[in-house]
Amino acid sequence: MNEDKITIRINVADRYYPITIKRSDEESFREVGKQINDVYLKMCQLFPGKDSQDYLAMTLLQMVIKSQQTEKQTQFEEFVKKIEQLDKTIEDFLVIEQVL
Repeated sequence: MNEDKITIRINVADRYYPITIKRSDEESFREVGKQINDVYLKMCQLFPGKDSQDYLAMTLLQMVIKSQQTEKQTQFEEFVKKIEQLDKTIEDFLVIEQVL
């Protein structure tokens, strides 16, 4: 095995999954595992009486929806930055034109 790779065990819904990752990614993977379990436990509390597959499906849906919303927000923010840059460029051009 490559020296910069390690195998960690991520707990998801009381099951452990071995994952081989770059050593530098360990913290990120552990944080994602924690987030998954936090949402899973929240679903268990909100909807008692379901089976683990239902909770996992609800967790997956919740996390993907949040991811898409974050992605759309990021795209919107990038779009706003580009518009602001264009606005500044046009403004600078108009100032130069007025001076000439």
